[in-house]
Amino acid sequence: MTSALKVSARASAKTTAKKVASMALALVALAGVLEAQAQPRIVNMQVRSEAFEDGGIIPLRFTSHGDNVQPDFTIIGAPAETVAYAIIMHDIEVSIDKNGTDVTHWVAFDIPSGNIAEGKLPEGSVDGNNIRNQPGYMGSGAPLKDRFHHYVWEFYALSAKLGLPAGASRADVMKAMEGKIVGKAAYVGRYANAQP
Repeated sequence: MTSALKVSARASAKTTAKKVASMALALVALAGVLEAQAQPRIVNMQVRSEAFEDGGIIPLRFTSHGDNVQPDFTIIGAPAETVAYAIIMHDIEVSIDKNGTDVTHWVAFDIPSGNIAEGKLPEGSVDGNNIRNQPGYMGSGAPLKDRFHHYVWEFYALSAKLGLPAGASRADVMKAMEGKIVGKAAYVGRYANAQP
């Protein structure tokens, strides 16, 4: 083999080695991306309230037997891509049909801030319908004195507003949130009928 051919063969081998190394690096990078996509992202979103502790007894003024005042809530730890929030409050102790449907007390969405004052939603928020087919907050109203009902407030961080009209149903809101939920948290209150 002539020296020119030897030099050409060595150059060709180096080029091939560089291509193989580049392809290997690209495959490693792609594997990392695919693994990251396969792993669920855990978001540590939390909710706080001055009205009562998570898991605690709901004071009478926040119930339908009292003043029916909407409690305050502060959402912390929502992802940076959060554009709006939605809230669904329901009584998980009750089934109103043979499908296990529970009682919807409050649906609110397109909430622009995680700071929700007592008695009112931030401006621009929209109320959906509760079980009475009325928009707005319907406080807890457990019928029995001897059994606590558990009321769950579900908080959703969303990557886009839902754009639904006021009075939208819980089912409408759940459907519209599909593919937009970037974080979720819950807050629980207990209440038993305090009426005389």
